[in-house]
Amino acid sequence: MKAIGEFIILFALWLLLTWSLAPAQVIAGAIVSALTVGLVGDIFLFKVGRAFNPVRIFWMLVYIPYLIWYIVLANLDVAYRVIHPDLPIRPGIVKIKTSLTTDMAKTFLANSITLTPGTLTVDIKGDELYVHWIYVRGKDVKEWTEHIAGRFEPILRRIFE
Repeated sequence: MKAIGEFIILFALWLLLTWSLAPAQVIAGAIVSALTVGLVGDIFLFKVGRAFNPVRIFWMLVYIPYLIWYIVLANLDVAYRVIHPDLPIRPGIVKIKTSLTTDMAKTFLANSITLTPGTLTVDIKGDELYVHWIYVRGKDVKEWTEHIAGRFEPILRRIFE
């Protein structure tokens, strides 16, 4: 059952990326999806049945524009820092703690942090993420966690846990 779900997800992704229903494209997509599932399907981290849960799909559709909004805000912040005459930066690597438990949720959190300009996830160790931050605010792990990951964790929890 897991392999069938993985095949459906990969084949749907193929069709979305090629945006074609030409017979050659459909056949090629089916072959590539089947080969991918056969060769590396056992390392798929996410339980496929959970991916088709309507509640999780809803929250993923909410998360995408939410993340885009924060990416835009971070871009404006970084642009301001670049064009400001005094270049107000205070870079540093901070440790944040996440309450997310699944590897997929932590990966999405790390990628969300990295996609927002001004922050870059350097490492994940257990429930801790090490993040390079262009302007470190706050004094402790709790403040850093709230500022960097606090806006993403509640929605990611609803999607992946």
